Amino acid sequence: PSFSCRLNGSLSAHPEKDELILFGGEYFNGQKTYLYNELYVYNIRKNSWSKVEIPNPPPRRCAHQAAVVPTAGGQLWVFGGEFASPDGEQFYHYKDLWVLHLATKTWEQIKASGGPSGRSGHRMVACKRQLIIFGGFHESARDYIYYNDVYAFNLDSFTWSKLAPSGIGPAPRSGCQMATTPEGGIIIYGGYSKQRIKKDVDKGTLHTDMFLLKTEGAGREEDKWAWSRLNPSGVKPTPRSGFSIAIGPNNRSLLFGGVHDEEEEESIEGDFFNDIYFYDIGKKRWFPGQLKGPKSEKRKRRRGRPGEAEGAGDEEMEKQPPQGPVEIVKEVVAEDGTVMTIKQVISGPAEEKERSESEEDEEDGALGQQVEPCPRSNAMLAVKHGVLYVYGGMFEVGDRQFTLSDLYSIDLHKMEEWKVLVEMDPKAQEWLEESESDEEEDDMEGAEGGEEEEESSEEESEDEGGEEQHPSVQPDEKHADYLSRTEQYWIKLARSNMGPDAKEKKVVKVAHAMAKTFYEDSV
Repeated sequence: PSFSCRLNGSLSAHPEKDELILFGGEYFNGQKTYLYNELYVYNIRKNSWSKVEIPNPPPRRCAHQAAVVPTAGGQLWVFGGEFASPDGEQFYHYKDLWVLHLATKTWEQIKASGGPSGRSGHRMVACKRQLIIFGGFHESARDYIYYNDVYAFNLDSFTWSKLAPSGIGPAPRSGCQMATTPEGGIIIYGGYSKQRIKKDVDKGTLHTDMFLLKTEGAGREEDKWAWSRLNPSGVKPTPRSGFSIAIGPNNRSLLFGGVHDEEEEESIEGDFFNDIYFYDIGKKRWFPGQLKGPKSEKRKRRRGRPGEAEGAGDEEMEKQPPQGPVEIVKEVVAEDGTVMTIKQVISGPAEEKERSESEEDEEDGALGQQVEPCPRSNAMLAVKHGVLYVYGGMFEVGDRQFTLSDLYSIDLHKMEEWKVLVEMDPKAQEWLEESESDEEEDDMEGAEGGEEEEESSEEESEDEGGEEQHPSVQPDEKHADYLSRTEQYWIKLARSNMGPDAKEKKVVKVAHAMAKTFYEDSV
């Protein structure tokens, strides 16, 4: 599409058409923050984005909430969010409520008193004939506050009411998971908040508790609401913030991705995720979403030996898995021509046994090379016809923040494989810094489309000869000699690709794999 990467926008499924609706969001390139108020529609059947021009939209914002109700051809309700000027000087939170009438393509601001204070990072769901808003935060130059209040907006009378539930509810937080139950209750899980412990020192908390807010009546204002704590069974998500949420089929809510920050004194190092966790609302049980892999792959893995495949197509697939590690190269090109190469090394069958350092490795080994969204936080999710769509978001490499514009989907009924619908456009990436140091950057051209061509990307990139030449192999030099002579170079390169928080053992392993691939291509 013609629009840039973004995060913290809202992506919503159209209630009647095969469309996803994207509104707002932000993009930060290291120096300036850009906020949006445009509306884009993704046509699922045509696999294409288009911009929809509608006059008098809400002001630019991000970290707002949007909820769809099926009334009158569909309505998209938007509440709150935040604004920042490009230089970051001006910053404020919204407390306005808007509705986009999907049938007539018109925006309308709904002015009603008694609603929530200005905030962002809150959560909003449509429940019976109400919009329910929980939590969020408000920040000013001097201070910040996190909320745990609950408001209801009645979609018939267009009035706000502040709920006063009995029982002990969640501590104040933003960015939690909020889902509705078929009985009209509301589930809250996780979220993030911070507290000031002493002057200029904040302590962040990743919440992992879970609550149910339910009403005794039919969802009218005068109903009595009550909080209770949920103690779910199963495998809960690992602690994280910045995860994205959606409601899947079969009465399950889900969360995707996010980041776990190690908050050191000076810097924040983040571990980014691209996993899915499901919460079965009826059974009160969490479980991780496991990919089954395409059908033919599965048959083959169970049998574990070639030659019995049905049809030549399957046999072709038999021959493909390479024996050594495979690199998936994701390349991101900055405005100034700097190239960040992000590599993921996936073990081949031969290595599988020794590589069980982390779950990711095991999974990758088992699934062979599968396309999947790179780990990220603050992505935008929507579910339509049981298919989950994941758009955009961000991840960090060192102190650079990369905002994404790719779009992936996965069928939640089958859970077989991710499909990439729109690839990341490396040209859309830029990161501006006061002074640019290019020495650590590894410039390998031709490695775009890392997903489809994992195997060839390495050779292509060498032929193109990037600006920086890898140390060349000398005539008749043995692999072991080449490695001992150039090992430090490859370790430095691997370290710059994997970031400062990668484990040394892993870095060395990747470095050796890169050196080996380069050596074999050169000989």
